[in-house]
Amino acid sequence: MDRSPRHRSHRFRFRSVWDLDAPPAAVYRALERAADYPLWWPQVRRFESDGADGRTGTAVIRSVLPYALRVTATELLRDPARGVLEVALSGDLEGWARWTVRPRGSRTRALYEQEAEVRRPLLRRLAVPGRPLFRLNHTLMMRAGRRALAARLAARPEAV
Repeated sequence: MDRSPRHRSHRFRFRSVWDLDAPPAAVYRALERAADYPLWWPQVRRFESDGADGRTGTAVIRSVLPYALRVTATELLRDPARGVLEVALSGDLEGWARWTVRPRGSRTRALYEQEAEVRRPLLRRLAVPGRPLFRLNHTLMMRAGRRALAARLAARPEAV
């Protein structure tokens, strides 16, 4: 594996924490249904299941910046007892992402972690000068997702 500074410039690590007023089981159920993300998360424009086993799907994601990412997620781990969902990412991003859902008092904390390398040529060229904008773009997307999921859980708890 190339560990040069140039190679590392294409890698991003993200961490987001969502505190939600809903039981952990309801939050986990909502997060494990990636095919439903476009119904509540505005930046997830489309999701298509790619396999008969339901373990792989491709999403088109677009936040504030004028580009859309096409990312295929392949399930690595689905463990409701531990509250963990983990996927491998390929396509415009290559790496992994993980949700960890835990009770926190009377609320639920959903921790999102992602490590990925930008694969699209234009975004690779912009990775260094655009890093602050890419990070802001991701932050805004995650903030909108948290708000949207909180509203969905509050409005229709039986639907998730």
